[in-house]
Amino acid sequence: MQRPEQVNGPEPAAASTGAVAGPGRRPETLAGAAPVGTGAFATLGEVDAWLTPARFAFILAALIFAAFPQVLLGWETFVVRDYGFFSFPVAHFQRECFWRGELPLWNPYNNCGLPFLAQWNTMPLYPPALVYLLFPLAWSLSFFCLLHLFWGGLGMYFLARRWTGNLLAASVAGVIFAFNGLSLNLLMWPSHIATLSWMPWVVLAVERGWGEGGRSLLVGAVAGTLQMLAGGPESILFTWLVLSGLWVMTLWEQRKGRLWAVARRFPLTVLLVAGIAAAQLAPFLDLAAHSQREQGFADARWSMPGWGWANFLVPMVFGNTWGQHLFFQYGQFWTSSYYLGLTTLLAGALGLWMVRSRRVWLLTGVAVVAVLLAGGESNPFARYARRLIPQLTLMTYPVKFLLLLVFAAPLLAAYGVAQLRQAPSAAKAGRYIPALTLMLLAAIGAVLFWAWRWPLPQDDFATTLSNGLSRLGFAAVIGALLWAVTRSWAPKLQRLLPLLLLLICWLDAWTHEPTQNPTVPAGIYQTGLARSYLKMSPQPELGSSRAMVSPAAETKFLQRTLEDPQKNFLAKRMGYFADCNLLDNVPKVNGFFSIYPRECGNLATELYGRTNDCPAGLADFLSVSQMTAPGVDTADWSARTNFMPWATAGQQPVFVNDTNALGLLQSARFDGRRFVLLPPDARELVSVTNRTEAQVLQQRFDLRHAWLEVEAPQPSLVVLSQTFYHCWRAFVDGQPAPLLRANYAFQAVQVPAGKHSIRLVYEDRAFEIGSLISAATFLGCAVAWIWFKSGARTSARSNALC
Repeated sequence: MQRPEQVNGPEPAAASTGAVAGPGRRPETLAGAAPVGTGAFATLGEVDAWLTPARFAFILAALIFAAFPQVLLGWETFVVRDYGFFSFPVAHFQRECFWRGELPLWNPYNNCGLPFLAQWNTMPLYPPALVYLLFPLAWSLSFFCLLHLFWGGLGMYFLARRWTGNLLAASVAGVIFAFNGLSLNLLMWPSHIATLSWMPWVVLAVERGWGEGGRSLLVGAVAGTLQMLAGGPESILFTWLVLSGLWVMTLWEQRKGRLWAVARRFPLTVLLVAGIAAAQLAPFLDLAAHSQREQGFADARWSMPGWGWANFLVPMVFGNTWGQHLFFQYGQFWTSSYYLGLTTLLAGALGLWMVRSRRVWLLTGVAVVAVLLAGGESNPFARYARRLIPQLTLMTYPVKFLLLLVFAAPLLAAYGVAQLRQAPSAAKAGRYIPALTLMLLAAIGAVLFWAWRWPLPQDDFATTLSNGLSRLGFAAVIGALLWAVTRSWAPKLQRLLPLLLLLICWLDAWTHEPTQNPTVPAGIYQTGLARSYLKMSPQPELGSSRAMVSPAAETKFLQRTLEDPQKNFLAKRMGYFADCNLLDNVPKVNGFFSIYPRECGNLATELYGRTNDCPAGLADFLSVSQMTAPGVDTADWSARTNFMPWATAGQQPVFVNDTNALGLLQSARFDGRRFVLLPPDARELVSVTNRTEAQVLQQRFDLRHAWLEVEAPQPSLVVLSQTFYHCWRAFVDGQPAPLLRANYAFQAVQVPAGKHSIRLVYEDRAFEIGSLISAATFLGCAVAWIWFKSGARTSARSNALC
């Protein structure tokens, strides 16, 4: 019989059928454990046999429904933080493009235009995004996030079942993975929760692929591609780092006859994933190469504090509840929690102590490295790692490394629970549980004493004490349940105990803080709500003018949060904060995205890092017809009448380097009507030397095009307040023309004398080439799938003849 600990070859019978034991067969065991005998523990595996995949899926779905009934029934929707200000508006824009039959390659509404598909975390090519593209968005986007929470828990169940051969252990791992502070926090980002949900599936499928080859390898490639298209770079990176560790470990264990097969299948899977996902990866890598994110871009803000380990025991210690009753640690605002639950700590410690397995050692190493790197600059290990591997500085917010811990911890807990359900380890594990529980209770008590004796400024010890006492209660109950599952009870009670353990595990996570995901009525996302309420005059429209949130108002929006989530969102939506302007199709000067074209990002940083408002000359050039009124706390708008159209002509060229151009743009001397700033290397492309009387007679813009009619008495420059990006192409009278980078971050085209038509079109060559690679790779996989099936049939016939 093959041990479940091995990674190659077929799965154990229990793992493949969904039952650990049944009539005439014995429960599977962990590597190194003796087979189950006929003593008191012989029936424990049979008791767990009812936790089949279908039943676990039902339990997990019921727990998610119990947590979010108002969301799943469509009464309310998520809203807090980035869900309302980024995720929903971005999904709305994508949906609008989908129903018009357009690919969302370019977003002209934010930051004077920026790439959209290339952002990656906007998920424009992720097939399950059809859920929110086809159904009403106010319900379907929240459902999409919860669906992936379910999918992740189910994937962890199957992975833990394969690795431990125990269904209760798999069920506990699945509940932990779906219900922990960090997974629940990720519900505000559809791309992050989707990518994380694929992590156990990708590890499971790719590991089987390099062990079995054939169609299993193709399944692994497809799973990896779906995760890649979901667009959470950190979770994707961590997935493949874990797989690389498993692969090296597998190579170490292989016999010579299978070494080459395993060695070549993993790199082949990586190539297939990159090939199928090339349509998304190619434009993203192209944007990254031309973006503001360079080596050293990220800093160590929002790291796990040095005392952050205490939050694994008492989740509401050393922090405070800020606006909308969300708890945050001091100085770390990326996640409202990373609490893993006390079942994870107890069972994980048991698994680490009792199981001697390379997989357990790998998971432990992953967990330790994750915690150390999450500490950022406060941790010497993290500082050294960032210097040794400079690419780590490209990732913002070191606390994200805890995503690795969220993957490793449920599996370590599964190994511990598996020890409780099989002989002879169950009796031994049962003796350890009381001691481990007492140690956990003592640790929680020590944290509470620390918080009482040496509080931090702004600490609310009464809340911390209440939170800690409730964890003490959960620790005692969980310890008792873990001990109880090792004993032999009446059949009904033996079936009830695993269910109680899953329920308490869920309840511990669900009650560890005030809700991390407040909900509100879905009407707040009504399309055009702010436009109809504000009734701006002049109204910013695509191709005519823009709205601008002043730097002072942007700072107030960032720093002030109303207690009521609904009022907070509506107040900021009326101020077109972040990406809320997408809900009203109103073009705006700034926005909230992960990555920007380099000059666009630098200008936004300079402009919104000011203490005073945008200079009038720059605001005129940016076509700002509405700006948030100075000196007010609400989203009041003030009309401007001196704004320039999106396209103007006749400016005198002034050649300056980027540093001087960025400074001049923000000075009182800048006048976009009189002159245009060009980089020195544009001299050879420009014959214009002075101002001209050229005029733009007509102009029209849509998502990917601009059409202009220009009349010029002599060669002239036409300047557009649209973000310069190398994917834009310019045509004058149908002939290609150089597109110049003007005024540091914008566009200009030179036209000869006379009346001319100008067309600008966004053509993403990286996307086009990537799409061809994706199509060819996918077609190759389809052919291989058919060929593998044909080969299997031929082999079966040969065996029958023999």
